Amino acid sequence: AFDVRENGRVKTLDGTATGNPMVDEKGQPIRVPGMLKHVKAIGWYVEEYGIAQVSMNLTNIEETPLHAAFDACDQSATKRGLRVTGSEIVGMVPKKCLIDAGKHFLQKQNWSEGLAEEELIELAIRSMGLSELKPFDPKEKIIELKIEAAVPKKSMVKLDLRRFCNETLSDSPAPGGGSVAALMGALGASLGGMVANLSAGKRGWEDKLRYFSDWAVKAQQLKDEMLLLVDEDTAAFNQVMAAFALPKGSAKERSARTATIQAANKLAAEVPLRIMQTASKAYDLLAEMAARGNPASISDVGVGLLAVHACIDGAGMNVRINLANLKDEKIKSAFSDKLHVFSGESDARFKEISKMVEKKFR
Repeated sequence: AFDVRENGRVKTLDGTATGNPMVDEKGQPIRVPGMLKHVKAIGWYVEEYGIAQVSMNLTNIEETPLHAAFDACDQSATKRGLRVTGSEIVGMVPKKCLIDAGKHFLQKQNWSEGLAEEELIELAIRSMGLSELKPFDPKEKIIELKIEAAVPKKSMVKLDLRRFCNETLSDSPAPGGGSVAALMGALGASLGGMVANLSAGKRGWEDKLRYFSDWAVKAQQLKDEMLLLVDEDTAAFNQVMAAFALPKGSAKERSARTATIQAANKLAAEVPLRIMQTASKAYDLLAEMAARGNPASISDVGVGLLAVHACIDGAGMNVRINLANLKDEKIKSAFSDKLHVFSGESDARFKEISKMVEKKFR
């Protein structure tokens, strides 16, 4: 505890913990600062478990993150011929703490950081022994996950593949083409990220680890953005359906219904436009993997490319069908212009990267 806490320990004449303290010219004890800033710590022996415990308060987790405190204790224990057997979080913790910890331990293993959030959290739990004393339940201990669990909502992306397909195939109009297009974009980005992770772990390419790891992390972020749009498109379409179901008996009701329908149609066109724009980011990822990724995975790059192009084309169709119901010509024209720009850029990038992929097959 004295080794790691910011306040450190009092310096003694003989260098031992029980020796006479050294003092300055004012008679104040001279302190040896600890290893970490923004850490308060105390240690004691826990008879119940037969272990020594270092209890810490981290007062600035941006400056001194959770994994830094764990590593410092581990380092101090190793110097004494001991080992850290585990750790415990009292109360709750922000999700970022465990995600950052997961990435940190992947770096120590010389491995790609391009894992999903769930995997990074699980890695952090295992690496810091957070379940050693009692099971660490992320849904109970992580603030964001606890909040999500308290307000459950229907999500297409939480379904397994079979249930998602069954829901799409059913007579329910949502999820429809927009959500499926977003899912295709997520899969395209995932394939690009897979090639990045495989390339990061390729034997003999150790000097390229950071490069491919960075692309894998970007792929994870893009995949998550696309998956959010799967649900957003379904929600936007449901708003259109709800607007058409509004009463229309009186003139006032008809006026309110028309305005609500127009707002819902605008949103239903905006979301697939965002799908197009977001999915287009995957072209840079796929171009890099086609040019520099593991050659054995070039077919995965090609399939990812087809998925992203189909995503953008499909989302474009959803923009067009929703624009047809918009009465505001100014908004209609602006959306139509964006549609043509996104479609044109997508076609150009698709042709460019397709040529790169085809060359690798020769």
